[in-house]
Amino acid sequence: MSRSCIVAIDFGTAYSGYAYCLTVNQQKVQRLKRWERRAGADTAKTPTCILFDENQEFMEFGYKARDKFYEICRNTNTYFYFKDFKMELYKQKITKDLVIKDVNKKPMSAMKVFSAALHFLKEDVLKIFDKDMESLALDLLDFTWVLTVPAIWDIPARQFMREAAIQAGLVSASTEDKLVIALEPEAASIRCKNLKSEDFSMNEVPVKIKLRPGTQYVVVDCGGGTIDITVHEVLEGRALKELHKASGNNKGGRLVDMKFTRCMRRFFCDGLWEEYERDHPREAQEFMEDFIFFRQANPAHVRQLDFYKEFKNIVQQKQSRNENVFNPTEGMTFHWTKQPNSELYSAKLEISKRKMEEFYHDTLIHLTDCLHEIMSKHSDIRYILLVGGLSSSHILREHVKKEFSDRAKVMCPKIPQEVILKGAVMFGRDQSVIRSRKSAFTYGVAVCNKYNPLKHKSRQKVTNEEGDWCEDIFSKLVGVDEDVGWNQTKEYTFSPMLSDQDAMTLSFYRTERKNVTFVDEWGVEEVASCDVDMPDTTKGKDRRVKLEVYFGSTEMKAKATDLESQSTVSVTMDFITKQ
Repeated sequence: MSRSCIVAIDFGTAYSGYAYCLTVNQQKVQRLKRWERRAGADTAKTPTCILFDENQEFMEFGYKARDKFYEICRNTNTYFYFKDFKMELYKQKITKDLVIKDVNKKPMSAMKVFSAALHFLKEDVLKIFDKDMESLALDLLDFTWVLTVPAIWDIPARQFMREAAIQAGLVSASTEDKLVIALEPEAASIRCKNLKSEDFSMNEVPVKIKLRPGTQYVVVDCGGGTIDITVHEVLEGRALKELHKASGNNKGGRLVDMKFTRCMRRFFCDGLWEEYERDHPREAQEFMEDFIFFRQANPAHVRQLDFYKEFKNIVQQKQSRNENVFNPTEGMTFHWTKQPNSELYSAKLEISKRKMEEFYHDTLIHLTDCLHEIMSKHSDIRYILLVGGLSSSHILREHVKKEFSDRAKVMCPKIPQEVILKGAVMFGRDQSVIRSRKSAFTYGVAVCNKYNPLKHKSRQKVTNEEGDWCEDIFSKLVGVDEDVGWNQTKEYTFSPMLSDQDAMTLSFYRTERKNVTFVDEWGVEEVASCDVDMPDTTKGKDRRVKLEVYFGSTEMKAKATDLESQSTVSVTMDFITKQ
């Protein structure tokens, strides 16, 4: 019996979830996990927050972690609660012993936090299989795990997530090939490529989407932490070619929410909002989640947010002391009304369209800049596809349409939050669908050549019995922005410097510069090295080491072979520093 299962985990900054495709004897079962937000309401994802006890032992993840923490946080400060922690891996030095801080500034191993979160998601998958598919023997299933990451993340952050997944038990060291790292906008692109025109919203008059061979389009993944953009061209056979290396920024939905929160602290008088967040954190968090749903609607209509019980109690206490409750603010109105035939009050916040647009200002400016740069370089782009949770926002959609609809059709899937998950499952089934990518860096190895005083620096001159040599020359393997095929292997050969040399060290370097002469120049960093045994020295310097490099995947791999002895070593590209 043929049994395989692809599980895709979308580990987001604000929200996380998973989907899977189970195949048994060519019969497929595809599902996306639903998470209970509150009684009678569920969502496609759960908050990316995790709770540990005072001994740093895992307690809960998602909505349950949030609720449990807010139940106990007023009584103790010994628990560890992390939220939005994925952004700790963006644009910073990734080390083996990286430490991150929880909401109360208490430190903990980042690897422990990330691996515990992934372990929970893995176990949740297995529980569903145990419950809903009792006839299946889990130990006989052939699992492939797909883990999504932002395309603008550097390789060390991707490697960190792979190691966290191994520690979480998704795969072992011997089954690492069963873990696939998928780039979020690529996964979205794969899914969008297979949608029909009626699967997209945004347009009063239906717009047909035709992704034929030669069609170029942009996918803008508007997530909680990052805005992640990729550009693809459809090839024959409906495979995809990357036309522009991943771009974007960290101005996602979290920035919009932060601006709203800062505004609330100014709008309400004398620290009222801070008091509410401090004394009733669970209710305040639920209100912020309401705002996330609230910001998706059309702001041209009357927009009001309802407050909860504890907030109304604080307002009522202040009013009983004749204290001011809010500061008059253009675009925001606080409605406090007594309900008919009752002692209860209703409290609502009305926000104008212009005020809502202020919360989006920085996000939209940076998004517009990124898209203008791309459109200026790729004039044949026909579609701009908006995906991710923030793309549900009417303000964001209308802004992109206003700026770019004269150059491309702007479209958004009807449920943009689920596109990445479903696309990641498809990517796990066939990684070759992304036929080629753009190299994000120039990669090279350090080599020695015969010393030439007209070309080489004297400080790099070395002398041995075989003559004068120049070391640390940067020998380019692939250039930045160069096309690299998914299944393409690039081969290079190197010769020993000495006749009796019985081993060769290959040191790998990278830079964002197009042209480099020496490995010690500015902007060049070492990323890996390996030693290749060359025990047969009978041919002296007339020997070769073959280097095979695989650049086209979401991760980089290499293999070196001494052609005389066939001694082979795999190169481990360790981009994570020890300290």
